[in-house]
Amino acid sequence: MTAGGDVNQLISIQPNDLKFIIELDKQNFCDLQVTNNTEHHVAFKVKTTSPKKYFVRPNTGIVLPHDSCVIRVTLQPRREYPHDMQCKDKFLLQSTIVPRNTNMDDLQADTFNKDGTKEIQECKLKVIYETNSDDGGFKSFTSQSPDSTRALQHLKDERDTAVRQTVQLQQELDFLKRQRKRSNGSSFSFVFASLVGLIGITVGFLLNLSLASPSTA
Repeated sequence: MTAGGDVNQLISIQPNDLKFIIELDKQNFCDLQVTNNTEHHVAFKVKTTSPKKYFVRPNTGIVLPHDSCVIRVTLQPRREYPHDMQCKDKFLLQSTIVPRNTNMDDLQADTFNKDGTKEIQECKLKVIYETNSDDGGFKSFTSQSPDSTRALQHLKDERDTAVRQTVQLQQELDFLKRQRKRSNGSSFSFVFASLVGLIGITVGFLLNLSLASPSTA
């Protein structure tokens, strides 16, 4: 079952997806409105595939007949942007009818177990990451095709290799500088110039890779 307003559903959920605006080192949240479509008391429970990344309140509750409540899902602060701005996290909202006047303390641990004695409805929600766009709106990131993902990963691997080579050349250059101070050898000038040229070529290669990398937007 998906989020929405089907009359056969015990509850309806808006919006249909969890959308988070990614800002580094900041909490981001998304509010879900859960509405009871029935004449009964309905209990719900929220589950996620990544419980350490999200703070859900309330994660369990009871909604009165034709009433609604708001669930706030908070994404914990991030220190870096997700890879390709893709998210595979999923949420599951379970619901079931409970007796009238049931309160939270009355809910048993097996309330949402599928044992065949009661109806348990499930609603799946996916997570979408967004960033602020240049025009003041938002950019959403959806799944890329396998070919474009592999091509992008190949470019990134080449870039990482070039970075490592640049670091190694810089270390060798520093070593030769120290050797020059000790020996003042006449052959140093040629080797020094060669290494400087290699570093310049590598840096240019890195810049070309950055410019050539396909956009994930």
